[in-house]
Amino acid sequence: MAPIKLNVIKPSVNNMTVRVFLRAANLDFIEHDVYGQTRSAEYLARCPSHLTPMIEMSDLPRGALWESCAIMQYLCNKHGLDDFYPKDPEKRAMIDSAMFYLIGTFYPHLARATYPILRFPQYPGEVGYSEADHDAKEQARKAAADALAEPLEVFHTFYMSGKPFIGGDKPSIADIRLAATLEFLEAIDYPLPAWATTYIETMERSLGTAYSEPAADVRGYVNYVKAQRQEELTGTA
Repeated sequence: MAPIKLNVIKPSVNNMTVRVFLRAANLDFIEHDVYGQTRSAEYLARCPSHLTPMIEMSDLPRGALWESCAIMQYLCNKHGLDDFYPKDPEKRAMIDSAMFYLIGTFYPHLARATYPILRFPQYPGEVGYSEADHDAKEQARKAAADALAEPLEVFHTFYMSGKPFIGGDKPSIADIRLAATLEFLEAIDYPLPAWATTYIETMERSLGTAYSEPAADVRGYVNYVKAQRQEELTGTA
């Protein structure tokens, strides 16, 4: 079987999710860094959404698949990776719910809170994308950061409910998605609750280099942006 072709932009936590998963699952893949190439005619011909992460496999109906959760679900189904995505309908329902809650509720808050600092593009219709002045944009960013506490607590009390992971005793694909996402909060010095700090540490310890190697790219970018921002604020550039 040909290796999976994985197209990524390394500073992204969405991309980190699949990069961690493929390593943790010991799947055969080739990784391509497509930074600056996703709007090219060649890339758009394969991926009209111009998104990453994106996998290419001949078995797929159109040869390509994007969206980190969909990629992990597909590969777990294809390769029978029950440890990451149990077949039991009730266990799977909780994992699916946690991932959909993350991308539908938690991540929009996180993007509004961190993307301006990370210098990632804002979404049309958002305050950060508008012609509003700096103070209005910063007020909106802080409001989004304040809104993170509630969904974070939902992950802790409902989805984990006294267990080390959403998946129970072992990390699931929902855990990989959540832990990777939390990495961006360092960009705004967000005061993570103690359980979340422990959770990330436990994830990294459980998955080893499968987690730490992709995480290093995200952390390196976050530290670079923070250093640049500090230079701008202090005038030491």
